[in-house]
Amino acid sequence: MSGVLTRLLVAFALVCCTWNPTRFNYIAWARVQWGNMTPVVVFVGIALLAGWFFFLRTASRSLGTAGVVVGLALAGTILWGLFYYDLLHRQTTITWIVLALVSAVLALGMSWSHLRAAWSGQATVDEVDR
Repeated sequence: MSGVLTRLLVAFALVCCTWNPTRFNYIAWARVQWGNMTPVVVFVGIALLAGWFFFLRTASRSLGTAGVVVGLALAGTILWGLFYYDLLHRQTTITWIVLALVSAVLALGMSWSHLRAAWSGQATVDEVDR
């Protein structure tokens, strides 16, 4: 389970470094630098984009498109339940919960093959080396 937690923390870092409701995120930083774009801003943007491609590609291969949709639907249902039972009141809290739920779906996609193998005892093999 420590691997799943690590994947969750890395996914949360990726999501929050890209955007969060504070001023400490890439989107806000790039907006400020837009007129005077530096190589560091572009490099960090490309690195974040590579991280997103890696997580999304891995999640879509592991869970499949339907699995990603179901994961997002479950996350949306959790958010809906929090609204329905009047547990959310502040916009900032809602935003952080959405960021956490997106991170959880990404981490689930990264961890799914390992979890399935541990729970079922069956390994998943996508590619065979000759």
